[in-house]
Amino acid sequence: YGPRVGGKTRPYKGGALKESLKLSLVLLLLAAIVALSAIAAAARSTHSTKSSRSQSQSDPTATPIKHVVVIFQENRSFDHYFGTYPHAKNPPGEPKFKAFADTPSVNGLNHELLTNNPNAANPTRIDRSESFTCDQIHDYDAEQKAFNHGLMNKFVENLSDTDCKDKSLVMDYFDGNTVTALWNYAQHFAMSDNYYQTVFGHSTPGHINLVSGQTHGVIPPKDVPADIPEKVSMGTLIGDLDPKYDGCSSSSGKYAPPVSFSGRNVGNLLNNKGVTWGWFQGGFKPTSRAGGKPVCGSSHKNIHHDKVTDYVAHHEPFQYYRSTANPKHLPPSSTAMIGKTDQANHQYDLSDFWRAADSGHLPAVSFLKAPAYQDGHAGYSDPLYEQHFLVNTINRLQKLPSWKSTAIIITKDDSGGWYDHQMGPIVNHSSDPNYDFLSGQGMCGNAKPGAYQDRCGYGPRLPLLVISPYAKQNFVDHSITDQTSILRFIEDNWELGRIGDKSFDAKAGSLENLFDFSDGRNANRLFLDPRTGQPSHNRR
Repeated sequence: YGPRVGGKTRPYKGGALKESLKLSLVLLLLAAIVALSAIAAAARSTHSTKSSRSQSQSDPTATPIKHVVVIFQENRSFDHYFGTYPHAKNPPGEPKFKAFADTPSVNGLNHELLTNNPNAANPTRIDRSESFTCDQIHDYDAEQKAFNHGLMNKFVENLSDTDCKDKSLVMDYFDGNTVTALWNYAQHFAMSDNYYQTVFGHSTPGHINLVSGQTHGVIPPKDVPADIPEKVSMGTLIGDLDPKYDGCSSSSGKYAPPVSFSGRNVGNLLNNKGVTWGWFQGGFKPTSRAGGKPVCGSSHKNIHHDKVTDYVAHHEPFQYYRSTANPKHLPPSSTAMIGKTDQANHQYDLSDFWRAADSGHLPAVSFLKAPAYQDGHAGYSDPLYEQHFLVNTINRLQKLPSWKSTAIIITKDDSGGWYDHQMGPIVNHSSDPNYDFLSGQGMCGNAKPGAYQDRCGYGPRLPLLVISPYAKQNFVDHSITDQTSILRFIEDNWELGRIGDKSFDAKAGSLENLFDFSDGRNANRLFLDPRTGQPSHNRR
């Protein structure tokens, strides 16, 4: 039948019926194609959303920050790097630093501390030409003795390196002609002058506190006493030992025996929430394998022309926990899996970070550890080679599309024993007769019954900077924070909950005062020259 004409339906004649049927079939087919396309588009949209969330972690966060990058460097106190900030000597031939007129003051080395210090020597400036120095003593007990009941006057006697010709070097400091990049970052972003090492002592406790806030719970190897002199006391780590679950750990020597930890770390919390994360360390990728074990043999020459092995096992905190370790240093199964759970188990070489970042797979939470010659540790690294690492890393991060939602946090694992005049609050007491001395023999305050011992803290004051589009500009935060404040920021931002078991995260102050989330973000980026630390116009 054909169309209605004059109220009646007229039949088609001849080929008109066939043409009408063809047209109807075409229209039906087009309708089906449109419907299928809509279904497919919806499926693609759903898949794309899930994929995007798995790669960029666009799941809800408490702040606009979707990516946290923690750059965890080595062994410098606040006064050692920022004691005279923002005033630099500016001698001829060195990179100059001139502060903005409205730069806020910091709690640093004032005139009296520089000229009439209560220690055996006054602090003096270390010139840029002398950036490579010997290391200083920074033991858990020795640092407490240097603090001397809060008088802060026994650094030379307790922390001067015995191999150092100049016993007063422990008092000395750099200024903006050497740590120029850090001073420039402080000008354009936010820093703290009231941020502390969670406990006294060495590198490994600092790393463990960063990721768990809990240095108690050491599990020594079989046939090894529970207490290891100057390393483990009453089940708490107070020194440097290599991680048990790391094939590149040493079974003999200074950092032996390898130990492990019970309890949880932030990696467990991130996994529970499905948030992508990773620890990325220079030299983690094996150079070879021997009997199935990885050999971490890559190295570089430092500024002193000494050969330095890139990978330091006791600087890799997640390798102390069975649940988050990658004992054989296996690579990620693909670039897309970096940050997710596979054979690498979130433990990577530093090169894997850039593979992920450059391909749009930047994890939500990333911890970066420089190769040893660039990590800033006195004795084998220095501020100038450290500056190369920091500036190259930050320049590159600022060019990523993810920069608009990124926060970079720069800090140290410990003070390295270097002088700092400011004692922090004692938020955790300890009463170990062998290793506590802060407020008397065997005393760091008075520990309550049932307290975990040998976690005397807060320890020495450390540098902390936040670089982000949301960081306050040319701002100094004076609120009390510590290494576990970084842990707490991650926990709160992704609503992970707390570690528990008396972790310091429950006591940590907030980092949010370093940010401004109220009315948009700071659009400025700061590109520096890695050689001088001064602003660069080259953004390639």
